[in-house]
Amino acid sequence: MVMFSNLGAALSTHVPAEQAAIIDLGSAEPRSYSYAELDALISAYARGFVRRGIGPGERIAIVAANSVHFIAIAFGALRAGITVVPVNYKLPPSLVAFILEDSDARLVFCDGPREPLVPAQYECIRMGDESESAVLTEFRDPGPFTAVEPGPQDIAMIIYTSGSSGVPKGVIFSHQGHLWALDHRTSANSPAGQRTIVAAPLYHQNGLASSQATLGSGGTVILLPSFEVESFVRAIAAYGVEMITAVPTMIAMLARRTDLIAELDFSKVKLVRVSSAPATPELMADIRRIFTSAKVVNGFGTTEAGPIFFGPHPDGLPQPDMSVGYAHPAVELRLVDDGKVRPDKGVLQIRSRAVMMGYLNKPELSAQSMTDDGFYITGDIFERDADGFYFFVSRADDMFVCGGENVFPGDVEAMLMQLPAVAEVCVVPVPDAIKGQKPVAFVVPKLGESVTEEEVKAFALANGPAYQHPRRVFIVPELPLASTNKVDRRALTERALALTS
Repeated sequence: MVMFSNLGAALSTHVPAEQAAIIDLGSAEPRSYSYAELDALISAYARGFVRRGIGPGERIAIVAANSVHFIAIAFGALRAGITVVPVNYKLPPSLVAFILEDSDARLVFCDGPREPLVPAQYECIRMGDESESAVLTEFRDPGPFTAVEPGPQDIAMIIYTSGSSGVPKGVIFSHQGHLWALDHRTSANSPAGQRTIVAAPLYHQNGLASSQATLGSGGTVILLPSFEVESFVRAIAAYGVEMITAVPTMIAMLARRTDLIAELDFSKVKLVRVSSAPATPELMADIRRIFTSAKVVNGFGTTEAGPIFFGPHPDGLPQPDMSVGYAHPAVELRLVDDGKVRPDKGVLQIRSRAVMMGYLNKPELSAQSMTDDGFYITGDIFERDADGFYFFVSRADDMFVCGGENVFPGDVEAMLMQLPAVAEVCVVPVPDAIKGQKPVAFVVPKLGESVTEEEVKAFALANGPAYQHPRRVFIVPELPLASTNKVDRRALTERALALTS
């Protein structure tokens, strides 16, 4: 295990200085940055903050697509003891403005397309190629920089939730807590110490934590500005990517591109890790069919509790396909139902050093999210089998009641995914005068195949309890994605209400 003293200085020292740290695919021509070049760029930004008079404890925001400068600015701020606020630029302008005000951002970095999102009262330094941003070049102050050693309560980052259920909440990460998490995810033998593709947004924990783990382990980040199926898979083949981290929807979209799968060589891929949203047996089978040389891992994590929950079984037992793993030895997990700790099913609670310090400016909500003995309440329902393996069931707040029966959308979706012609499915509730709420399904057929509403309904009635069957089924070409590349359940719920009213 590697011990780093500052998140902004967490670059592996076990690889040659000339090895590629990041290959940035966001500019007109792909550009490779060695570990030495990236380290110098980070220090130049750290010195730039000091020259500007921005010091430890103050906050800077980044409103931009993925790029090497996004990472270097974030690492430079952390190296100087400054708190980083990555902003979800897919939110409406009013919520971007809310985040900048709520976080008390001293300075904002933005790229050209996102510049209109930044209110006029904030100083905004435009990012991009040096030819596009002389101000960014002038901000940097080349030279060595000694990283600040953070204290126990120093804040490293504030990452805001997507706001899908209301006003975004700023999740406070301590520097020490996420150094602890990074130390547990980095080593010379870590799977992250390979060529890892990052297409998930850096304002989200998935993309940011993957980049940190790769750079801390001596790997190379193949960095895309955003996710788009064809550029994603072509980069995997062209750059010999060995490790893929993605949310399930990204892989599901790839599985429909049979033309690209037939054309490209994915033999270098050794590990595919899906996380941040539930996977299905069908998706796991698709991953093995596409990436025939890869080990497939079904992962789990939450923004509030950090990236470490689960790991391998201590006795070496193989992880079941749909399991997210065995409790990591460095964390404490428990399942709680109706106020009591249960052995086999309940809402997952976690206690570890990576758990958030709370929600910014929301002390009451912070208190509601934590137990008196320091466990974070995830709001996710899990089951645990006799061997100790955990299985995600559903979000507790996704569950709805239909005619007195509890309906978990994930259960219905897993059942409908067994239909051979179905590629993706999302189930949401709509109000019903008799049942209270009833399920409605949005179904995406596999490429070149078709399925009807009647066929989906008949399959549901034949393969599940009657209360689970969708009362309406809408066949759609694709499911909408939220800003984190997960299926946007809120948008589909609104659409279902409009279509069934």
